[in-house]
Amino acid sequence: MCRFIAYLGQPITLQHFVFEPENSLVTQSYDAKERKEPLNGDGFGIGFYVRELEASPAKFVSTTPAWNNRNLRYLAPKIKSSCIFAHVRAASIGDVQEANCHPFHFGNLLLMHNGHISGFRAIKRRLREQLDDEIYNWIEGSTDSEHFFALLLHHLGSSRVQPTLVQMKQALLQTINHIIDLCASTSSQTTQLNLALTDGVCTLATRFAWPEHEVPNTLYTTHGTALRHSKLGEFVPSDAFLVVSERLNRDPSAWNMVPPNHLVTMENGSCTVEPIVID
Repeated sequence: MCRFIAYLGQPITLQHFVFEPENSLVTQSYDAKERKEPLNGDGFGIGFYVRELEASPAKFVSTTPAWNNRNLRYLAPKIKSSCIFAHVRAASIGDVQEANCHPFHFGNLLLMHNGHISGFRAIKRRLREQLDDEIYNWIEGSTDSEHFFALLLHHLGSSRVQPTLVQMKQALLQTINHIIDLCASTSSQTTQLNLALTDGVCTLATRFAWPEHEVPNTLYTTHGTALRHSKLGEFVPSDAFLVVSERLNRDPSAWNMVPPNHLVTMENGSCTVEPIVID
């Protein structure tokens, strides 16, 4: 089911989340604490922004396990950014190949996913039929996650290169509703859509499962002040925010569980949480 970390705040190095905490993302790649299967060894990816150079993000993915990648260990202390996405993969749909590693990138946007779309193979053709040629040909891999992103880009329409926060939020919610409509026609199995989407300035994240009585995968938020109080994040700026699949330490006071079927919005030193409404 994968694990991910999304950071937004003052520039900080990747090392602080990927290697240093007691339950770092690398630790979660071989010993995840909050999913039945502890291994997330089917590749990893990081995305980050250096906005003084250009608006579009940099990305590094690999099919090797995060715990066994020398380049990641070398680069993590040297990558510093105000917006970081990091993901370790447990493959469900799609082979182990670089094209299937998260986060996925289009224009200024990054998206990563923890979960799966039920009956994806049954709805894949109808999903792809919605797409214009640009987005259809943009798809490189075979995951349900990348196809979700493609459908989101479809809902963004002409604004997809540089969308506003309002447009990003609207497209994300429209895509969730669209996916549920497709799933409802072919499958009664659980769809899990813990997602993170960013343009490098603001970040959206969801904790979501369908049907609505199902329990979504875990998702937490925290901010720099809480991390400092927990003695985990002396290095984290007080106005910074994190969204994580798993808590990075054992201090429950530092972490807020996102309620089921809710949307998180992080921007300008603030974090809000609101319900996701299914039409």
